[in-house]
Amino acid sequence: MKPDFSKGLLPAILQHGRERTVLMLGYMNEEAYERTLEEGVVWFYSRSKGRLWKKGESSGHVQRVLDISLDCDCDALLIQVDPAGPTCHTGSRSCFGDESPAPVQALEEMIRRRAEDHDSGSYTNYLLNEGLDKVAKKFGEESYEVVIAAMKGDRDELRDETADLLYHLFVLLHEQGLGIAEVEQVLHERHSRKNNFKGERKDVEKW
Repeated sequence: MKPDFSKGLLPAILQHGRERTVLMLGYMNEEAYERTLEEGVVWFYSRSKGRLWKKGESSGHVQRVLDISLDCDCDALLIQVDPAGPTCHTGSRSCFGDESPAPVQALEEMIRRRAEDHDSGSYTNYLLNEGLDKVAKKFGEESYEVVIAAMKGDRDELRDETADLLYHLFVLLHEQGLGIAEVEQVLHERHSRKNNFKGERKDVEKW
């Protein structure tokens, strides 16, 4: 499907590709859309300036395109981006305020940043520097701690150990170059197949 520009400008919503935070709303004409596809960064049509403009052309905070989706009527765009700095002209990360990302996405982002910083005092970097064997063993240990907490019936301990388990899982995923968005896509596809096949797929039905 292609965007329907027959009625004029289309609204384009920018969303952080990893954190899922809504960043801003802009408008595109067909030329801005084509420039966005060609260059891999977001272009808009400015209604006030009456011209095309590349988001971040002055600040340098361009919006690198990760994915583009259309709504059901093909007259609105949802663009997943990797922003090179704050999106809002006020300096905020989002035009809708500095809303914190969902905890899961925030955890993934924190681990990515720790790995990029190469901070020798970071536990995350310690694990990653030790390699897959260490990371996998720590995940296994935390899994066992979750089981023990559940068997003891200690709700608080189970909560805390589960948080530790998720952290080590995300370190393992990072070490393997696998993003949580890919895991979410598998869950989405399995849920869709379950609805579509109505139980014909036994591997999906058991969920």
